[in-house]
Amino acid sequence: MTATKIASAHVEQLRNQLKDALFLDLEEYGLVEQSTGEFNSTFLGVQLNSAFQPIYDSTVGDLIGHEALLRPSLGGALASTPEFAFSYAEQAGKLVQFDRVSRTLHVLNFRQIYAENGLLFLNVHPKLLITVNSHGKVFERILHANSVPTDRVVIEIPENLVEQDKQLSEAIDNYRDRGYHIAIDDFGKKKSNLDRLWKLAPDYLKLDISLIQEAESNERIRKALPNLIRLVQDLGAKPIIEGIETQTQLDIAVQAGGTLLQGYFLGKPVTAKELQPSSLFKATNKINIRKAA
Repeated sequence: MTATKIASAHVEQLRNQLKDALFLDLEEYGLVEQSTGEFNSTFLGVQLNSAFQPIYDSTVGDLIGHEALLRPSLGGALASTPEFAFSYAEQAGKLVQFDRVSRTLHVLNFRQIYAENGLLFLNVHPKLLITVNSHGKVFERILHANSVPTDRVVIEIPENLVEQDKQLSEAIDNYRDRGYHIAIDDFGKKKSNLDRLWKLAPDYLKLDISLIQEAESNERIRKALPNLIRLVQDLGAKPIIEGIETQTQLDIAVQAGGTLLQGYFLGKPVTAKELQPSSLFKATNKINIRKAA
C-alpha cells in the first residue's frame, strides 16, 4: 500500500471515530490532513487552523503546556478573527458544531506536540459553557479517540462569566467530574468577585494582559502585583501572567513572584509543526527567564 493510500485510510478511520464521538460528520466540514501531518478544516466556507502558544514555568525554564488558538481565514491570505468566525457560525445556527469542530481540530494537532507532562489550554465559547451540559462528555470522547487524557486539558473560562452562578458551577462540576482542569481567564480586567472565585476554586487563574503591560509604566501597579499573585495563590490557584511582550515585563513578572508565564516575548502562537521538539525550547528564552529570576 502506498504512503498516500495509508494516509487516506488513516484520515478515513479518524473521521469515523470522530463521527461517533461528535455526533456529526467531519467529512462535511472538510477535515484534511496536510503533508506536514497537521489538520485543518473548512466550516461554512471558513478555513480553520490551529496555533499553539507556549506557557512556561520560570522556576525551571521549561514548558508546562500550550494554549490552543483558532486561526480562521477566508481563503488565501485573507485572515479572519475567531470572534467573527464564531459569530458567523452562531448566525448560521451552527455554534455547537463549530465549537466542537474547532476543539477537535486543536486536539488532532496537539497530538503532534503532546508529551506526558504537557497541558492543553482550551477556550470554550461562553454561551455554550453555561447552556450545553453535555460538552464535557462529548469532548471526552474526542480526547479518548486521540489518546489524550482529560487530566491534560485545562478549560479556560472568561472571568465575566463568574457572575453566572448556578449555570457556571454546574458546568465546572461537569468538567471536573471528568478529570479536566479549570482556569479562569482575564482575571483583573474588571472588578473581580473574589467570593465567587473562591467557591469555584479554579486550578489556574490567568491574569489579564493589561496588568503586566501597565505594570511596566505604572509603579503603583508594579508594587501591587506581588500582593495580587499571593492573593491568587491563597485562593488555591496557580497564577499565569499573560501578555509578556518585553524583557522588562518578564523581569517584573518574575520579581513579583510569577512562575507561570505566557506572551509573545516567550513564544508567539505558531502551528504544531513549528513546535516540534527540536524547537520547543529556544535557548534565548531559557536564558531570558533565568536571567530575570
